[in-house]
Amino acid sequence: MQKTVSLEYGEHYHIYHRGNNRGTIFFEDKNFEYFLKLYVRYIVPVADTYAYCLLKNHFHFLVRIKTVEEQISALTPEKQTSEVSKTSEGLMPIKVLNPTQQVANLLNSYTKSINKAYQRVGSLFQGRFGRICVDSDSYSTYLVTYIHCNP
Repeated sequence: MQKTVSLEYGEHYHIYHRGNNRGTIFFEDKNFEYFLKLYVRYIVPVADTYAYCLLKNHFHFLVRIKTVEEQISALTPEKQTSEVSKTSEGLMPIKVLNPTQQVANLLNSYTKSINKAYQRVGSLFQGRFGRICVDSDSYSTYLVTYIHCNP
């Protein structure tokens, strides 16, 4: 079995996934909207998105994973000065989000909501989500074109 690579801070990635048995993952228009709402909740805090497409049975994203420093600086001003936050109980460490876990959380949350809404059980997605590190400008340019032309 091939080892899954974690998403690294500061790197660019092509993230993609498809439905189980190449099946549908977006059953109606409101599913696309809900998926993007979850995307904002789980992915926007950890990544900048450069291109994406959502199709009936799969999706693609070109993202840059934010650095730890970028995640911290995006927090409220009083939390920006250090990696601890003040609470009534004292100082608490700021939780830096793991980008790989955030993608998994997005997919799990979406799957649970689809399964509940459509009275289905089991996997919505086929295996683990795909990720390819984008390590050159030429691949990045190709990928933007590929993603936008995919539909």
